[in-house]
Amino acid sequence: MAQGDYLIQNQSFPSFRSDLNSTLEAINTSNSGTSRPTSAVAGTIWLDTTNSTNPTLKLFDGTDDISLATFDYSANTVNWLDSTVSFDIVNDLSPQLGAMLDVNGNAIGNGTEELIKFSETASAVNEVTVTNSATGNAPEISATGDDTNIDFKLTPKGTGKLVLDGLNFPTSDGTADQVLKTDGSGNLSFTDVSGGTNTPAFEAYLGGSGGQSVSDNAVTLVQANTEVYDTDSAYDTSTYRFTPQVAGKYLVYGSIQNESNSATNLKASYLYFKKNGSNILETSNSYDNNPIRLDIITGDMIVDMNGSTDYVELYGRIDSISGSGQLFESDTQFKRATHFGAYKIIE
Repeated sequence: MAQGDYLIQNQSFPSFRSDLNSTLEAINTSNSGTSRPTSAVAGTIWLDTTNSTNPTLKLFDGTDDISLATFDYSANTVNWLDSTVSFDIVNDLSPQLGAMLDVNGNAIGNGTEELIKFSETASAVNEVTVTNSATGNAPEISATGDDTNIDFKLTPKGTGKLVLDGLNFPTSDGTADQVLKTDGSGNLSFTDVSGGTNTPAFEAYLGGSGGQSVSDNAVTLVQANTEVYDTDSAYDTSTYRFTPQVAGKYLVYGSIQNESNSATNLKASYLYFKKNGSNILETSNSYDNNPIRLDIITGDMIVDMNGSTDYVELYGRIDSISGSGQLFESDTQFKRATHFGAYKIIE
């Protein structure tokens, strides 16, 4: 690295050659030195090597030195220093990049105002901030990314909305299990899911052999003790109660296979649903004029449940001539003929 006076005097050849080599070395090293060359004139570019690993390229304007850029010899990078440097992305219709764009926190503008500003901070690694700073305080859009996600947000949040392709997103989160709903005009908001699923739900039947013995003409709790399914563990196979912990309307259904002790003994059969111990449904089959031995009675209804303490049960009653030997038939006699079930209705 060298500097020269750029003057070659009339002289002997050896001295001429030495003077010429000195001038060429100054050109070849970009007039490198720790101070401006003494031969500098307006327009002279020289490399300030005061910092030997991060020298600064300067232009002498005839009075002062203008710093253009610094070089990082370790990273092999260039940092342009003049903050007025900008790219005209408004009028340049075919910009091209050969590699990554690194503007080092400076703005991309049209020479008059900032249009877009990219920045990264130590506390927000992999974050790109785009700012419309024509007014000086416009909201920023931050896109934070890692290997799996891209997170868009307004910073500062203010009252503005994030708009993607004409869709206005809400400015705050909803509650658990809510979904986004559109008003048909591009405005999105969080709302509760309408309808839902048919749960809690269960079905159970009277299992075992021999059936359930019942007293004649007595309202008796049906012991549906074997579950087919129970989505929310809401049915108790020891108390034979369904106590859903979700409020709503439920379709409750049941069936009882009744048997008396002889072919012409059964006069009538009854089925009841009780809610919290009180009858809410009673239905019957009557055979007064032609008693029989077996029948199946069914029932169903819609029941409102409060989701905390309400429960329903299935009851039956057999009215016979002889008054003894009555059964609710179990699964071994008639496959699941005596069963009890319920499920939540989607509203």
